[in-house]
Amino acid sequence: MMSAERLGLEYWIRWQVPVCALIFILPTLVALRLAKTRFNKQPLHSSDLWIPCWRNLNPLWLLSFRASAFASMAFMLYQVLLVLGGAFSFYFYTQWTFALVTLYFALATILSARGCWTYSKKSFPGDGEMDENKGNAKFHSHYNKEEIKCNAGFLERLVQAIYQTGAGASMLTDIVFWGLLYPFVLDEKFRLTLLIGCTHSLNAIFLILDSALNSQPFPWYGLTYFVLWSASYVVFQWILHACGFTWWPYPFLELATPWAPLWYFALALVHIPCYGMYVLLVKAKGSIFPRMFPYAFVRNSLEKKQT
Repeated sequence: MMSAERLGLEYWIRWQVPVCALIFILPTLVALRLAKTRFNKQPLHSSDLWIPCWRNLNPLWLLSFRASAFASMAFMLYQVLLVLGGAFSFYFYTQWTFALVTLYFALATILSARGCWTYSKKSFPGDGEMDENKGNAKFHSHYNKEEIKCNAGFLERLVQAIYQTGAGASMLTDIVFWGLLYPFVLDEKFRLTLLIGCTHSLNAIFLILDSALNSQPFPWYGLTYFVLWSASYVVFQWILHACGFTWWPYPFLELATPWAPLWYFALALVHIPCYGMYVLLVKAKGSIFPRMFPYAFVRNSLEKKQT
């Protein structure tokens, strides 16, 4: 599948190479600068990471969902490693993204568990006769007045960045696979299995379900993390090919064609609509749900600040 024959110097002195390099280096430099200056300045509260956007939904339900999503994705990632032969699995952008989303659910589960454990002590004073409804009411009363004022720390901001990156990357991998690779590029020898189908769909499905439950904002600024993630994968591929690999996992990354700059430019541009679709999903949630469920839906801290 991969050849160890080193690509010759003539391959790397083609005119396409510096053009393609500029296409992904320039956005990367801009994204790096933005990420460095804006990482700690975005409005985010620690409660946004573990309190649901539904008023009467106990945070334990969000915790349970995240733990289940992590377990499911970790199991599928393990199966992928077995099928594709361990580390070779990460030759593909799909596995990079799937592992990133798995990491998000692992860290989000930890934050949810920490939040539920810490604040349940303050919310439930130990009255054994307090029923569940009263307990939930006091829980929500407590975080509405106190916890929502607590600014997010480094871990919360890191998880938020992974969430934004994984969302954009999942949209990209799933759309490219189902809309381009599967119907037009993959040859007749390719067999669509249940595992392949799951790795190109469940990442986005789990994230969308999580977005329907969580209170996390999803600003356009997160596009910078998405760009850095994809640029890292391109650099990874170029380094491998400079070291001797000749097979490209995706045909549109091949540099030996006159169409390479157009492919790279198209891939750079497609990040905007892929991330934008997820932004629209979250905005639609914040616009439609308050009208449909005015007494059940709670806006996140960023939406409250904007209104």
